[in-house]
Amino acid sequence: MSDTERSMPVEKDKAVRVFHVMRDDDGAILADTRVDGFEYIHGHGNLIPGFETALEGHVEGDEVEVTVEPEQAYGLHDAEGVVEVPRERIQGEAELVPGNMVEAHGPEGRIEMLILEVGDETVKVDLNHTLAGFRLHFTARIGPVRNAHPDEIKHGRVHPGGHHLMTSDSSVPDLPGEES
Repeated sequence: MSDTERSMPVEKDKAVRVFHVMRDDDGAILADTRVDGFEYIHGHGNLIPGFETALEGHVEGDEVEVTVEPEQAYGLHDAEGVVEVPRERIQGEAELVPGNMVEAHGPEGRIEMLILEVGDETVKVDLNHTLAGFRLHFTARIGPVRNAHPDEIKHGRVHPGGHHLMTSDSSVPDLPGEES
C-alpha cells in the first residue's frame, strides 16, 4: 500500500473499515468489532452522528477515543415511545414475555419494540431504540480507507468485495423512471 493510500483521510464517500469497542457508562461492552471490524460509507448516515463525526479526517492506523452523548447517538428516551399495542398487531409467533424484543407492522413498515407488560388484549411496549438515553464510549482504530465505488455511493452502503455488477450498475444508466 502506498503512502498516498495509507494517508487517505476519512471523509464523505470513502469506504472505511473501523475496528471498535462500544461501552456504556459502567464499562459494559455493548459492541465489539475489534477482530473483523466493519466497513461503511462515510457521510451517508451509516453510523450514529457523534461517532461518525469523531472519525472524520483520521487516516488508517489512527486510534480514536470518543464519548458520544445520547443526543448524538440514539437519542434521549422518549416517554411517548412507550405505548399499548393490540396483541394481534404483533408479528407471528412472538413470545409475549416482558423483556423480549418483538416486531409489528406499522404504517411505515416493520417496527421493533421491547415488551414491557403483557395484558389480555394489549401489550405495553417501548418503541425507543434499546440504547436511547445512553452515553456511549468508543475506542476505535481506523482500518483501510478507500474511494467508494459509484454504486456503493449510489446505494449508501458498502457492497461485498467493494462493488458488484448488475444490470443497473453505475456503468449502465438507469432507464427513465427506474431507480435501483
